[in-house]
Formats: sequence, structure tokens, C-alpha cells
Amino acid sequence: MSPDVLAGISQASGFLVLLSTVVGVFLGLTVGMIPGMTISTGIIVLLPVTFVLPADISIALLLGLYVGGMTGGSFSAVLLNIPGTPSASATALDGYPMSARGEAGRALGIAITSSFIGGMVSFLCLLFIAPLLAEVALSFRTEDMFALVFFGITIICSFAAQSLVKGLLSGVIGLAIVTIGQDPVMGTQRFTFGQVNLLGGIHFLTAMIGLFAIPQLVSNLVESVGGAQRIQTKLQSVLPRMSDLRAIRMPVTIGSLTGAFLGILPGAGGPIAAFISYDYTRRISKRREKFGEGTVEGVAAPESANNAVTGGALIPMMTLGIPGDPVTAILIGALIIHGLAPGPLMFTERGDFAFGLIFSFFWANIFNFIIALTALRVLVKLLATPRSLLMPTVAVLCVIGSFALRNNFFDVYVMLFFGLVGLAMRWLDMPVVPLLLALVLGVPLEENLRVALTSSQGDISIFFSSPIAVTFLGLSALSIIWSIRSARLRQRSDPPSSKESSP
Repeated sequence: MSPDVLAGISQASGFLVLLSTVVGVFLGLTVGMIPGMTISTGIIVLLPVTFVLPADISIALLLGLYVGGMTGGSFSAVLLNIPGTPSASATALDGYPMSARGEAGRALGIAITSSFIGGMVSFLCLLFIAPLLAEVALSFRTEDMFALVFFGITIICSFAAQSLVKGLLSGVIGLAIVTIGQDPVMGTQRFTFGQVNLLGGIHFLTAMIGLFAIPQLVSNLVESVGGAQRIQTKLQSVLPRMSDLRAIRMPVTIGSLTGAFLGILPGAGGPIAAFISYDYTRRISKRREKFGEGTVEGVAAPESANNAVTGGALIPMMTLGIPGDPVTAILIGALIIHGLAPGPLMFTERGDFAFGLIFSFFWANIFNFIIALTALRVLVKLLATPRSLLMPTVAVLCVIGSFALRNNFFDVYVMLFFGLVGLAMRWLDMPVVPLLLALVLGVPLEENLRVALTSSQGDISIFFSSPIAVTFLGLSALSIIWSIRSARLRQRSDPPSSKESSP
């Protein structure tokens, strides 16, 4: 066995690392099941705490929250018909009908078990695929990296919204924000407007806090999320029956493989994987007419899929430095803060830490299964947490987190500004994910572009002389064309459906 693998196992199995994983899983289950909160918001609020912790403990804490949050979203979906996370939307289709007829414990047991299996499948993919992909990525040249990062941005925009124009516009806004500060090559000032605090640019973690947390706080102020009185606190046995385990074998297989594959694709994410798995399982099921009325297959397929996405999304993050979803974008920020740049060099220069991260993900799935089953009845009661206590706490933590990044109160104003931007984008139905990814990927995109053009003396044919660059540029064009075609098909299908629904 490789020394790096042994060192990674040792790192992930340390007492404090395991303890932080347990704490992260419990917080993730709590954040995931509270309607109005998201995994991204939970990680952003927790992120300032990790500044003073060692890197291995910090990442284990955040990974635990990531894994636990995916499972926690199913709790409110089953009990309240209000998905705690977008990925749990498909779970509510059959989970809530089961809860309504008194089978909430059975539905939650299936959800927890399926999430565990999906997470373990994605762990195996992460363990065996990530090192191989990193070795391939080491052969990438500057023009190849530019094409890869460009592909990451375009596919995010393609998957992020119903409107490709809004998705691309969101990405362009993010790229424009990245230009604020000092030129990465020449070192001259750009768009600082005489403001000294802007010389260092806009810190992307400050922008993330504003984009995610502030709109959530405002939406919780103006919207009343009811249903706390309808929570089923008296749960029957949550351990799945043998008949249920036999019934979910095929749905879990479909969900796990689909989720792991789509997780590797930047921008696909949990909701897409969950609904694709649900739909395909329904198509091949012998009891397809029971879907939507409360069947265990309808719970198992999306739950295994959304947890399988977690490990899949970590693969491009660790090997290519491209986040697979918004959560891994924040994890990249956490790694950079600790001086660890994700990418292929991580496996060569810090192979021990890379495998430590992988095995921390393994322990997160183990603890997620144990804690979710044993503490389910306590966690369910937390759904009734008064929002008058929860939301002010989140707001204070956002201010503290923004200030702690650079010990500069100017960053708090920046965070509030991006909060207004996030609200405006929500009201305009513009996706935030492309903007977020542009903030993360904008710097390597510009640096690789300018270095490649400098080495070729401005000859753009350098991007078409490399097979790798041509491949990724072709995939970028394909993703945009695919999105345009999908948008046109939706426009054609919407008028008939609206006519049919009208009285």
C-alpha cells in the first residue's frame, strides 16, 4: 500500500479529526433538515471557525457537514413535505405520502440507509478515480488548463438555470468582479476607484457569504414556513425491513451510480441526479403506478443519488481544482486559506493530505449513518427551533465571518453589498451558481489565458494546437449548444401544457 494512503488513513483516524467529523455530521443533519437553510449557508457560517483550526480538522469538519446536510434534507421532506435541501425535492414525492399514512419512521430509515450506500459508492469512486485523474492532469499545459477552466464555467452556466442567457450573464458578472484589484501579471491597479481596501480585490468568501446567507435571511423574514405543528415525533422503528432492503436494491444501484457520475460533471449537482434516478427507477419498476403514492423505491433512488453526488463532486475539485457544486467551491476556498491549492499537484506534493481528505469523507459517511439512526428522534424535535433565535444567530455569524477573513470591517460592507446582489438576482430569477464559480475560477482562467498568449506572442492558434485544449473547447461549445436546444424545446412545450392546464 502506498505510504501516502497509509498517512492519509492515519490523518483521518486521529481522535480530534474524528471528533470534528462527528460534530460536522451532527451540524450538517441539523442544517440540512431546517427549511430555509442550505448546506452552503451552513458551511459559510461555520467557515470562520476553521481559520484557527489545523487544516485536517477543518476539512473533516466541513466534509462532515457536507455529507450530513445531504441526508438531513430528507427529514423535513418526509415529515413536512418541505425539502430541507434542493436535492431532497424528489424524496418528498414518496416520502411525505408514507409519512402521511403513519410510516414516517420507515421512510426515514430507507432514506438514511440509501444515503449511506450512495455515499460509500461515491467514496470508492473518489478513492480509485481521483489519483488516476490527477496523474493525467499533470500533463496539462497552460492552454489546456485555460480550456478546462473555461469548460467548467460554461457547463455550470448551462446547468444552472432554465435560461442560458441569465446563466451566462451571471457568469460574466462574476468574471467582471474578479478583475477588481491588482493585475495578476503586471501588478497594476484595476477598477479600485482610489479605494485602498480594493487593492487586494474582492475576497470570494466574503462574496459567498453575502450571496448565500443574506437572501436566505431575508426570505425567512418575509415568508412563513409552517408545518411545525404537523411534525410526527412518535416514530416507529427506523431500521429497514428485509423486504424493504430487497426492494431497494435496484433503486439504490441506479441512484448511486447515477449520482457518482453526475457528481463528477461540474454543475450537474444533487437535484438533477435525484430526479434522473427517480424517473429512471419509476420507468423500470414493476410498480410504477405506485410512485407518488408512497413507495420505498421512490425514496431510495433519489436519496442514494444525492449522497453519491458528494464524493463525485470532490473528484474534479481535488484533481482539477474545479468545483463540482457550490459546496465544493467553498471547500476550495477553505483549502486555499490553509495554503493547500486543490489540483493535480496536491496528490504529488501533499499526497498524505489528499488521501486524508478522502478517508475523512469515508468516516463522514460512517458517522452520518450511525448518528442519523441513533439520534433521529432528537433531531426531529429540532425542526421546531424558533426562527426568532436561529436567524439572528446566523446574521451575527455572517458579520463575524466577513470581518475575520482579513480583520477589515470593509469586508462586512462588501458582504452586505453582495447580499443585495444576491437578492436582486433571486428576484430576477438569475442563478447565483455561475457567479460563484466565476469568482472561484476567474483568476486561473485569466492567468492561464494571458500566460498562454504571452508564450505564443498573441497567437490564438495555440489553443487549437493541443488535442486536450481542443477537446475541452469542443465540450464547452457542445454544452452551450445543448442548452440552447433544450431552452427552445422547453419554449415549444410550455404553450401546449399551459393550454391543457387552463379550464
